[in-house]
Amino acid sequence: MLKDNLTNVEQHIKEACERSGRSLSEVCLVAVSKTKPKEMLMEVYDCGIRQFGENYVQEMVDKVESLPKDIAWHMIGHLQRNKVKYVVGRAAMIHSVDSERLAAAISEEAVKKNIVQDILVEVNVAGEENKFGVTCEDASAFIENIAQLKNIRIRGLMTSAPFVDNPEDNRKYFKQLKQLLVDINQKNIDNVCMDVLSMGMTNDYTVAVEEGATHVRVGTAIFGARDYSH
Repeated sequence: MLKDNLTNVEQHIKEACERSGRSLSEVCLVAVSKTKPKEMLMEVYDCGIRQFGENYVQEMVDKVESLPKDIAWHMIGHLQRNKVKYVVGRAAMIHSVDSERLAAAISEEAVKKNIVQDILVEVNVAGEENKFGVTCEDASAFIENIAQLKNIRIRGLMTSAPFVDNPEDNRKYFKQLKQLLVDINQKNIDNVCMDVLSMGMTNDYTVAVEEGATHVRVGTAIFGARDYSH
């Protein structure tokens, strides 16, 4: 079942690339594996997937320790400062940086571990009250402020668009985030050259690809509905 699901998702990404004149190599599929058992991750791993996204720190740590070392882990959930030490060095990329204090904590930990941590700035494009992220208006100043921090590399922007029945409803937000990335890059902020747009999930990833997503975070369409019972 998982193999078929994955094939389906990959086919949809391919078609979205064709529609928008993009190369398939520009899009990275992050399999969102939160709450899923390791056996399911290995099934997808055996199909060739090496990028996995986790929302919960403890769960990510457990999986990092016990699954193959060539997996690139993406921390996509809200990250608290007291958990930063567990994530820096384990996550290939932290998608959810939304405050200067969090960025500073990541920087401090990366210096301590003598590594450079790739991060994305989370933007609340639709201005939803229940979502984390900086506003579109504040994003540029926010990036200027954290760009001077040591041992972090700001790779781009991330957003979680509203949950909608019709994916077309989110197209405007994906366009907006893409434009924001272009605008900020044109400011030539020191230490900032962003090339990553992490946007699009199970219900709208094809539209996100059409609008320039470089990373789509797909869980349910690959693994099936989540089990929150434990």
